[in-house]
Amino acid sequence: MVIEMKVPSVGESVTEVTIAAWVKKDGDFVKMDEVICELESDKATFELPAEADGILRIIGKEGETLAIGAPICKIEPSAGAEKSPEVKQEEPKKEAASASTPVEVVEVTVPTVGESITEVTISSWIKKDGDQVNMDEIICELESDKATFELPSPKAGILKIIAAEGSTVAIGGKIASLTIGGTAPAAAAPAATPAADAAPPAASGNYASGHPSPAAAKVLAEKGISPDAVSGTGVGGRITKEDAMSANKTAAPAAPASAPVAAAAPSVATGARNSRREKMSSLRKTIAKRLVAVKNETAMLTTFNEVDMKPIMDLRKQYKDKFKDIHGVGLGFMSFFTKACAIALQEFPVVNSFIDGEEIVYNDFSDIAIAVSAPKGLVVPVIRSAEKLSFAEIEAEVVRLALKARGNKLTLEEMTGGTFTITNGGIFGSMLSTPIINAPQSAILGMHNIVERPVAINGSVEIRPIMYLALSYDHRTIDGKDSVSFLVRVKQLLEDPMRMLLEV
Repeated sequence: MVIEMKVPSVGESVTEVTIAAWVKKDGDFVKMDEVICELESDKATFELPAEADGILRIIGKEGETLAIGAPICKIEPSAGAEKSPEVKQEEPKKEAASASTPVEVVEVTVPTVGESITEVTISSWIKKDGDQVNMDEIICELESDKATFELPSPKAGILKIIAAEGSTVAIGGKIASLTIGGTAPAAAAPAATPAADAAPPAASGNYASGHPSPAAAKVLAEKGISPDAVSGTGVGGRITKEDAMSANKTAAPAAPASAPVAAAAPSVATGARNSRREKMSSLRKTIAKRLVAVKNETAMLTTFNEVDMKPIMDLRKQYKDKFKDIHGVGLGFMSFFTKACAIALQEFPVVNSFIDGEEIVYNDFSDIAIAVSAPKGLVVPVIRSAEKLSFAEIEAEVVRLALKARGNKLTLEEMTGGTFTITNGGIFGSMLSTPIINAPQSAILGMHNIVERPVAINGSVEIRPIMYLALSYDHRTIDGKDSVSFLVRVKQLLEDPMRMLLEV
């Protein structure tokens, strides 16, 4: 009896899926529960198992988008095909069973990493397929839309990788397995050798063969090397980051061969005209969704002012060496701005509030988030109770959080719960901008570059280091009077830093 397989329901809000890759080919014999293809929705990637033993007849093509319940393939029964593979596979199993001791296989699944996180992306495998790993040894890095986590091995054993680098897996999904047993790995090794010898002809048809991981694709693109010129050592022939890093030695000599072709066609424009596509990371997708949501759901407005930075610069010049000798950290601009905002937030609590349904929540503490540019995107770690911290404590916390951000080591607790945000586009040369609110907060302060400009001081023109400040705020919560008064207070504290020390 021919079985028609249909696209299964994979979630309440998912109405269609895309066929990411066929693991099996049309006409292949498949066994029940064997993975035959990968389906990709707008939320996650899923594996589709066969519903019965038989010959696979593919209906949907790779890259095609199908609605939930649409036919995707058929499985035709084949008596001859059923028996022969089973006979060949059962005999080695029986021989292996008699020659080896019982082994235990432990599944490695994606752990729960936060209340609102439903899926993660496998950023990189630290251990390779077939490696012997110890209990609690880090085997891979997982990336959510908020942070990066290290996954330790639950037990000691032989690692078998199931989910490839760059794939998205739901919480609780299986990504690897561990084979635990005394003589099982050694007994299995000789049996695997003939299979490995016979593998190269079939490997070319493997869906992973010759395909680079996201990290490897980026490295190859930067070097200008085609994936076809690199042999993969990963699972199923997949090109790993290590393969891409060492590819320049073998692929570099191929460059001169293209020179005669370019010389033979002088009428054609020379120079590289490459383009590439990269799948958006979970972090980047979440940033995009939240920024659009803020623009659509808030009445965002921006007010501007300028600050004469000379008093702060004079103070830093006079005391920065002594400050570092005593406290062990440098005296930067961020401590002045953080302290000034913390004081102003206590005086204008509406700027430190947020909307929750039909209520406004006011905070009597100032948890100030500092936007930091990390390798994988913008992250916003939080300095807790900044109004109670000294300049040295603020500077130490800024350095600690910035180092963790650049190493992708920030935890969820360090990036949640901020009541106000400061972003510094000036370090990249920005003169003026309108920063977007970090929801659910109601306001964000934008710092910019410091430029010497002529200004009027006591009736005469002087050259002063000036910085423009921008305060974006949610007009639903904050009125113009409060927003402008808050920014003026910050300006007043920055232009006369002694006020922060005297609290006046």
